[in-house]
Amino acid sequence: MKKNKNKTEHTEKEYKDLVIVNGSVIEAHANAIFSVELENGMIVKLPISGKIRKHNIKITPGDLVQVGLCTYDLTTGRILFRLKDKM
Repeated sequence: MKKNKNKTEHTEKEYKDLVIVNGSVIEAHANAIFSVELENGMIVKLPISGKIRKHNIKITPGDLVQVGLCTYDLTTGRILFRLKDKM
């Protein structure tokens, strides 16, 4: 039994069926849903993930975020991570 797991292996397994893209938050809507402009210019409305909600991480317009999009429908997904730098 392995005691020390590599964290990158865990995240790759967890998000293997998602397309990971970076984007910028444009607008905040009700119920923790945000409009995000992706790197390719698409604008998508996405909710935040459970870990962001659990740890009460604040996301404001202008923040850079990492987004996981569904492989079947690129308009659905969730915000996975808030990056440190702003645009």
